Amino acid sequence: MESGIGKSAAEWFLQAEYDLDTAEYMFDGGRYFYSVFMCHLAIEKALKGLHVARLLSEPPRTHNLTYLAGGLDVKVPSETDAFLSVLSGLSVPTRYPDDLKRLAREFDRSRSERVLTQTRETLKWIRTQLPS
Repeated sequence: MESGIGKSAAEWFLQAEYDLDTAEYMFDGGRYFYSVFMCHLAIEKALKGLHVARLLSEPPRTHNLTYLAGGLDVKVPSETDAFLSVLSGLSVPTRYPDDLKRLAREFDRSRSERVLTQTRETLKWIRTQLPS
């Protein structure tokens, strides 16, 4: 644990990887919208780990990925920023579905696979922003 900070950056990234593995497991099991939810969680934790690594302070207590990325003093590529915005908007519906059957239809294999692929790419980009 780093002085004055709860979780270390390494712990945030360890949990992000675990959540990505869980997203892949959910995807393989056909639980597509849960896979999307776990993708959101993986990126959220990686951004919080990046916050700790770059700013040496507690990350904000938010689930908003765009907000988290915006507070990091990094240039977010436009396609990554767009993905963070979309994924951020999916957090609540995939966490607390109003209509389980509708959500399951909306997040089919193809859509969820695209989110999973973009999540892997985004996590790679986040790691490139770690200080040397």
